[in-house]
Amino acid sequence: MKPARHHITTCRRCHAPICWALTTANGKRQPLDAEPTAEGNVAAMQGPDGLLYVRSVTVARPEIRPGEWQAMPHHATCSSPPPRRSSGTGQRQRSGVRPVPWQGRQP
Repeated sequence: MKPARHHITTCRRCHAPICWALTTANGKRQPLDAEPTAEGNVAAMQGPDGLLYVRSVTVARPEIRPGEWQAMPHHATCSSPPPRRSSGTGQRQRSGVRPVPWQGRQP
């Protein structure tokens, strides 16, 4: 099965055909490659409300149910991915108490 034509759009970066789906785990949007593939690690389906939903294919639920198709997240195949965010391994700004010179008691 394939996504309906009205769900397919293009990636802003690489201009490949993609479709947007909501994750069943937390309801966030995830781009998928529009072409189904056997190497995909997610299962997509059109819900009764007309929206696309996607779930992970896991060891616990490896089967593709009727009405679903296997797809690949577009982040894994995009030829022009967005720049990576900093992992925070560099020096970071210190927070907390500002160091001040010690002012001991004077008799």
